[in-house]
Amino acid sequence: MKNSSIFCMLFVLVFLIGCKEEVEKPKVIYENSTKQKEQPKTDSTQIKIADLPIQMQGTNYLLHPVADISVSGANAKIKYDSTSSANDLSLKVSNYSEYEITGYLQNLKFQEIGSDSIHSLTDKPILIQNVMYLKSVSDKAKQQVLVYSLADLDTNKDGKLDENDIKSLYISEISGKRFTKVSVDFQELIDWNVIESRNRLYFRTIEDTNKNGQFDKNDVVHYHYLDLSNKDWKVFDYNPI
Repeated sequence: MKNSSIFCMLFVLVFLIGCKEEVEKPKVIYENSTKQKEQPKTDSTQIKIADLPIQMQGTNYLLHPVADISVSGANAKIKYDSTSSANDLSLKVSNYSEYEITGYLQNLKFQEIGSDSIHSLTDKPILIQNVMYLKSVSDKAKQQVLVYSLADLDTNKDGKLDENDIKSLYISEISGKRFTKVSVDFQELIDWNVIESRNRLYFRTIEDTNKNGQFDKNDVVHYHYLDLSNKDWKVFDYNPI
């Protein structure tokens, strides 16, 4: 009986330690702005790869998704055909469905049809998770628009951009020009949608108002929209509650 009690106590202790280790890491870490920032270390196991170009229907531009892939281990091989083994590395960095590109992309490059020139969306560090071409609205508003969900700030201060950082909302022309942030710094993008009848892009963000580094029920949700028929892409706040 004594051994059973000791076993139960050890089990509870291990469980509590495991739970403590699994505590969610904060998405935002606030620090003294005067503190010297440690530069991220260069990962020598990564190589930059571009997928084959994508052309959205009705547009005059090719889009080249670009990302880093990790190549580690002495036996690492590149997967280049259907006969490669399961342990080989795939060179595919994005997925494409109708009007949408997903993945973890470090950049997107643009090439006008009939031109050999290719230019980058931005020269700043970003991690693009989703790109959507608003075809129906673009046809009505007479301006072809891309919408991006991405991380652009290392908000958790771990020296890298990844899915654990705050996600922001951006917009650009189909050429990649006028790449514009429409959400507010340090506000997490919750979701967005388009109301075609009004040519409006609506989106919600949440602000860590109590500065605890987490987004929870004690924080404030903000509601915004921008008029896609207006070329200045001005963001308006609204309150549906």
